[in-house]
Amino acid sequence: MNKLNFYKKLVVSIFVFTCFFGVNSIAQNQFSKALILDMVHHNPGEEPYKSAYNNPAVIKEMGYNGKVYFLFESPALAINWESVDPDILPKGSKEREWVDDKASQIKKMQASCVEQGMSIYAMSDLVLFPKRLIEMYGIEKTFGDPNDPKTEKFIRAQINEMFDQFPSLDGLVVRIGETYLHDAPYHQGAIDNKTSPENTIIPLMQILREEICVKRDKQLIFRTWNSFDRDRVAYMKVNDAVEPHQNLIISIKQCEGDFHRARPFSKLIGQGRHPQIIEVQCAREYEGKGAYPNYIANGVIEGFEEHARMPEEQINSLHEFVEKRPDIYAGIWTWSRGGGWDGPYIKNEMWCDLNAWVMAQWAKDPRQHEEPIFNRYASERLHLKGADIAKFRKLCLLSAEAVVRGRNTTYNDISDVWWTRDQGIGWPASAKDSIAQKRNLEQKDESVAKWEEIVKLAKKIHWENEKTRDYAVGSAEYGYRLYKIYRILVNMSDAEAKGDMKRVEKWIKAYDKAWIAYKKLPEKYNSMSTLYTQEYNRHIKNNADQKVNKLRSCN
Repeated sequence: MNKLNFYKKLVVSIFVFTCFFGVNSIAQNQFSKALILDMVHHNPGEEPYKSAYNNPAVIKEMGYNGKVYFLFESPALAINWESVDPDILPKGSKEREWVDDKASQIKKMQASCVEQGMSIYAMSDLVLFPKRLIEMYGIEKTFGDPNDPKTEKFIRAQINEMFDQFPSLDGLVVRIGETYLHDAPYHQGAIDNKTSPENTIIPLMQILREEICVKRDKQLIFRTWNSFDRDRVAYMKVNDAVEPHQNLIISIKQCEGDFHRARPFSKLIGQGRHPQIIEVQCAREYEGKGAYPNYIANGVIEGFEEHARMPEEQINSLHEFVEKRPDIYAGIWTWSRGGGWDGPYIKNEMWCDLNAWVMAQWAKDPRQHEEPIFNRYASERLHLKGADIAKFRKLCLLSAEAVVRGRNTTYNDISDVWWTRDQGIGWPASAKDSIAQKRNLEQKDESVAKWEEIVKLAKKIHWENEKTRDYAVGSAEYGYRLYKIYRILVNMSDAEAKGDMKRVEKWIKAYDKAWIAYKKLPEKYNSMSTLYTQEYNRHIKNNADQKVNKLRSCN
């Protein structure tokens, strides 16, 4: 009898062992196929960033398995169109010379990826054709419509030439939400009805699916951004109309809309039947671009504090996405650098590196939690030890808390989330109502207090060398002094809205002193990033400094 029980227990143990490790093995095999991609988002119209992440060997060592080349590094701008008509870009013309030179540059870039065994993807705006093609075929009014027969014909020809002339290309990342032409002097772009599933998204995706996924067995990553990224009904129409394919992947930003804190986690993540890759910006364009501490990897993986109030049934983190819908998890796509326009321009990539490295290492096995990976970064890449690792973690988690409170609130009380971006600061409007405005003012105080603690922690940590210490402390001071300016402006805006001109006068004095202190940073720290500037107006609706100067004249 005892012998029988022993064998029964043995059989059960073997069964449990086999099931556990079998399931884990299947999951690990699935995750091993996931894409871990990175892109450097260069500023349109400017000289490309000089970044370590331009080098495929660097990002491979970080844990990535593929590189996405930016819009102006795309074969869409570098094909010669000879399969359609040699006169579109005739040999000897300035247009053909530009295109051939671009092709040579791109092939050189792609060769470095091939050398590292990295997959190669190119981001392209569609629809994008040579200006001469558009004129020759008289499609000025129709080339933005993928249903137009000529447009469809040229899209198919374009795809064929891209993969024929650039055989190392593993896939195409398609954007229809915007069209940038800053570095494309001989091309023209357009897209009609970019938010319409029936008129644009579905027919274009069907064309690309057939040409890229089916005919060529290459990958299509179709971005939802600024097209069908906020509308679940539209997303599900696309989901239902387009047949899934192992090479067709939908790309979604991790939060609703653009990369702003306090916005909800994207409600599209985990929906439908198509594989999804998640976009993550590591040097966020609305939050300093790496000029100050801003640790977002924890919030993206485990959930930001503002997402804790989301409905329980809704996914609010990448970890939860992988747990609930591992069948459609296709990987992550980080932007290690860039997004937006102009500055700040950084001299040290430490804060970008932290976010990118943790995201890449997590994606290698997304069943992991974030904290052990973070601790590895601190010890393996920054060579911190013991208590310094704990201090560094506290500093980084505080940075996430300070940023959301300083730019918005944890309740998303500020409707104009664009009021400060890139290297500029706009005039902050009051929050939605009196309760929200009270919270807005309180959280600006909390933000500055957290930044003060961040500076203290940065000074206490035993950094590996003086260069790292200079940047860590200097960038913490950068955040502290910048967010003091934010706090002052929010309080000044509140005082003006309430007609309290004495308080306005008090805050103007504080504003002037804060800018003097902020501008002194480069005198003290060698590796300081470029600063925000008072006169910066690009995409700033109501420049803060101009508003302050108007208020001066009222006193």
